[in-house]
Amino acid sequence: MSVARLALTTAICALGVVVFAWAGLPLPFLLGPLFACLFAALAGMRLVSWAPLTDTMRTVLGVAVGASLSPALIGQLPAMALSLMLAPLFLLAAGLAGYPYLHRICRFDRATAFYAAMPGGLQDMLLFGEEAGGDPRALSLLHATRVLLIVTIVPAILVIAYDIDLTTAPGAPLSTVAPTQLALMAAAGLVGWRVAKRIGLFGASILGPMILAGALALAGIIEQRPPAEAIQAAQFFIGMVVGVKYSGITLAEVRRFLVAGLGHALILAAIAAAFAEVVYLLGLAPPLEAILAFSPGGQAEMAVMAIVAGADVAYVILHHLMRIVLVITCAPLVFRWLDRDAP
Repeated sequence: MSVARLALTTAICALGVVVFAWAGLPLPFLLGPLFACLFAALAGMRLVSWAPLTDTMRTVLGVAVGASLSPALIGQLPAMALSLMLAPLFLLAAGLAGYPYLHRICRFDRATAFYAAMPGGLQDMLLFGEEAGGDPRALSLLHATRVLLIVTIVPAILVIAYDIDLTTAPGAPLSTVAPTQLALMAAAGLVGWRVAKRIGLFGASILGPMILAGALALAGIIEQRPPAEAIQAAQFFIGMVVGVKYSGITLAEVRRFLVAGLGHALILAAIAAAFAEVVYLLGLAPPLEAILAFSPGGQAEMAVMAIVAGADVAYVILHHLMRIVLVITCAPLVFRWLDRDAP
């Protein structure tokens, strides 16, 4: 990794934050870096991110979600069961609509179309898709485009339809958080991440800290979320990670992958909106939580939106965990069934 190139990428992302904040656009620390990197990549600039740093930033979100847990939430789990049971139906609908679109209309091969249609963890879908003979470059760009468009569409809906201010600080300032709480949250993040990584848990940098911080919160040991500055830093680097995936993109790839990804994102957005409406009409969740729970963006990006929007973070993240677990465990089995007649 080039230090100079990482410094350039960071400067471009910082410029994106400044522009978004100046224009009063939502989620400036997330969407500013994302779009700044996208435009720089389209201009031919080579951009990079540094995995150890971005994974460290993801632990902040894990701790923030875990710190949101409370005994009252545990009591709400039976009421969430019906809402969580809709997750498999959502994935089925997404697959039935997305796979034919990407395979028959956009002309991607079976493996690429199938694993690009699955709204699951990017790294896992890249691994499964490449093992099945798919195109890793296409998978990376299609998933990046899905995440980019979903995290653009959803804030617009929240601002326009529900008048939610997504430019405010996502928590208390650093100066108001007790040093002992900061130390506990830092320990929960690092220890949870390392233990989860050691045992091979998927999404270790978020799930490990979330589980440990959640246990400490339920025990009354962690009493606050990470400060606003830490959550903003996490947004910044998560936006960078999505944006740099477009580095080196060619005009031919723009025409094929971005257009195909746009169509797929719109299909997923329509399905997600239908499921969110069902959840709301059944009285299972308020509109804000229903929209965020079924929006098929990345787990980290949805956690950011839930925190900034003031939603029930635990409710939202539980649904995304259910979706990702189902995709990771079921997608390879379903693809083998679909591909059973292939040579």
